[in-house]
Amino acid sequence: PTAQTGAVLRIGGSGPAVGVRGELDALATEETTGVTWASARPGVMHACGHDVHLAAVTALARAVDRVGGPAPLLVVLQPREETYPSGALDIVDSGVLIAQDCRAMIGAHVQPVLEPGVVACVPGGVNASSDEFEIVVIGESGHAAYPHLTRDPVLALSQIVVALQSVVSRAVDPMAPAVVGVSSLQAGSAANVVPGVARASGTIRTLSKPTRELLHDRVAGTAESVARAHGCEAKVVFTRGEPVLENDPELTSRTAQHLVDQDFQISSTLRSVGADDFAYYGELIPSLMLFVGTETDKPLHSGDFLPSDEDLARVAGAMLAGYLGAAERLIG
Repeated sequence: PTAQTGAVLRIGGSGPAVGVRGELDALATEETTGVTWASARPGVMHACGHDVHLAAVTALARAVDRVGGPAPLLVVLQPREETYPSGALDIVDSGVLIAQDCRAMIGAHVQPVLEPGVVACVPGGVNASSDEFEIVVIGESGHAAYPHLTRDPVLALSQIVVALQSVVSRAVDPMAPAVVGVSSLQAGSAANVVPGVARASGTIRTLSKPTRELLHDRVAGTAESVARAHGCEAKVVFTRGEPVLENDPELTSRTAQHLVDQDFQISSTLRSVGADDFAYYGELIPSLMLFVGTETDKPLHSGDFLPSDEDLARVAGAMLAGYLGAAERLIG
């Protein structure tokens, strides 16, 4: 047992091992697939393919247990991929991977933007770092009929939101993917009262560590300066999430050959500013995240997302390729 509700399982004896992750958590999404095995709990489903990943890990574990493998397999059953605190970070911090001599970590994720039979096996950064920010603008409340006697935080916050739209376009190299987005606004409760406080929250995504720090500075500086120009004060709080998910080049190269041996088509270009806490494993040991095309084109977090049994088999095959590629690295 590890990370409160997670676990690791070693198959194949002692020595350096290859880890393969399966996620345990569901999402706060109402399932609308209508299948007989749909979630029995209202408002919760494995909409992001976590059930597929877990079933694929189970298939790989049974195969290695039955016929053996070139290296021990460490099955990592990870909680809380979708929520904070991160389950992957808790597993890394627990020391269990070091204690089990885990030398590489493999993950595979369904990806409906790819055609079935296609696997993205890409070196370097493939998922973005993901941070959240909250902006609190403090003004002075009053009657809306007398705006000159107030310091309007709603107006200030509105200008901040508009100003943040130019941060990426004017501060970040156009060749470096990055997102600064505001997704939540709260202020006031009456039509004729200027509130004293207005709040906004949003996300920062980037595939570059230096850009990540740059955007933190620019978001804070922009919010504080614009608020001050309107006679208000802005306080900005950041919540750091996952780092950039970096695929190890050697693992990528070795795994690609095993994917070809299974007649998969390789995509070497797919990168996303989506995030996955699998990135924490890459800060500890060489890691590889594969993205596996699906027969369904429904979005990952939609209530009708339903990969097929064939998709499950493809994910298991991709995990097998990653395991064999990592084992070759260990043997070499």
